[in-house]
Amino acid sequence: MNQLKENSVVAEDTTITNNNLYKLMFTNYPDVVNVEELTKMLDIGITLAYRLVKKGKIQSLKVGRAYKIPKAHVISYLMNQSKS
Repeated sequence: MNQLKENSVVAEDTTITNNNLYKLMFTNYPDVVNVEELTKMLDIGITLAYRLVKKGKIQSLKVGRAYKIPKAHVISYLMNQSKS
């Protein structure tokens, strides 16, 4: 419960949590995406997508030669960008 409060943003009587965002954003994508799907999600090029993943701006896992990106990390990246 405490973690839920820490991950919440309160705006005018509406609480938006990371869990709620996860349910609302990118619903047409699987829970774990590849770099090609990431480019479509963020409407960016393949070079930028690889740069974000390789530099750790978007957390990912490397399985063999492929990057696997949890959708939650894409949402987290976007939320952190909005704070900048």
